[in-house]
Amino acid sequence: MPHSRALTLIRFGWVPKTNLDRPGAEATRSLRGITYQALSIGSKILLLGVVPEAGEKQMKTFVLALLLVGFAQTGVADEFGSHWFDGKAELDAYRITVNRYGQARTGHAVAIYVTEPFSESKRVKADRQREGDTFNALKLNLVRDFQTGIYDYNTMLSVFVRSDDFSLSKVSFSSAEWCGHVYEELLFYPGRVEGELFSYFENESESIDLGHPENGVSEDALFILLRGLRGEALAAGETMTVPFLPSPYVTRLTHKRLAWTQAEIKRRFENELVTVPAGSFETMVYDVSVADDGREGTFYVETAYPHRIVRWNLSPDTSAEMTGSMRVPYWSLNGNAHERYLKELGLE
Repeated sequence: MPHSRALTLIRFGWVPKTNLDRPGAEATRSLRGITYQALSIGSKILLLGVVPEAGEKQMKTFVLALLLVGFAQTGVADEFGSHWFDGKAELDAYRITVNRYGQARTGHAVAIYVTEPFSESKRVKADRQREGDTFNALKLNLVRDFQTGIYDYNTMLSVFVRSDDFSLSKVSFSSAEWCGHVYEELLFYPGRVEGELFSYFENESESIDLGHPENGVSEDALFILLRGLRGEALAAGETMTVPFLPSPYVTRLTHKRLAWTQAEIKRRFENELVTVPAGSFETMVYDVSVADDGREGTFYVETAYPHRIVRWNLSPDTSAEMTGSMRVPYWSLNGNAHERYLKELGLE
């Protein structure tokens, strides 16, 4: 191992990832002009800055510090692995209010979180493991359904991030209502975002080719990033301004073209006790302000693991409150008798 005296912990994708997806893996990478040795310990990625002139004594001191820091982090890492690779999915149901056509519309939403193997080259769920191509993804399917007068909207977002560092791989969106249906897909690469939009409106369908600014955050990924599943998203009182890509859900309802803007994300100093139909929860509170369209919203994230989102509001969602939550293999609950779970989720 090269001599080193610098240590940096990767933090859920705000900095470039290393593609190290298993404990014990090592690789040499370059980050911001500095070559470093990367080591995975308990699913935490440690970046070791290279300092060739460092002496042997300094090196031994550093290695001891590295081990202490690495093992101090294994609690969070092991918690993630034991929770998210248990062969089940997390189901979170919400009662939502959506502003559509200038009026408040009531409906419901379900957030489904699950891990699965994902193909880097095809950007789909992998049928089998392929060395160098398959990685473990944490997937969020966010379904929103609400009524607009005589007809209803049925929308769904799918968000795929790498389970090791939560860097974004893919976002897809579909919307179906009585006028027609829409499908949009975004693929995220270093430096660029590529995609396609298919709409029933003549002039809306298009190919998408955008930049991908460093530290850029997708609005849809907030539902994963703010949970802090491998460590706090932000420290209490911390504020971060980032390039921000609005959700296709938002651009669909506003009929605007997708484009990067900026957003300020701030965690409040104090936690807040929140009561929703699913119960009372102590929560961390994150405020989000979007620059161009003036949207402002708040996410209430439970302090206890797995840090579920208990409540949120960010236009066009003016209110979303958790009505129920469970962890089950939902794909096997497809019999008529299993409809009883809907009541437990607050969906009946």
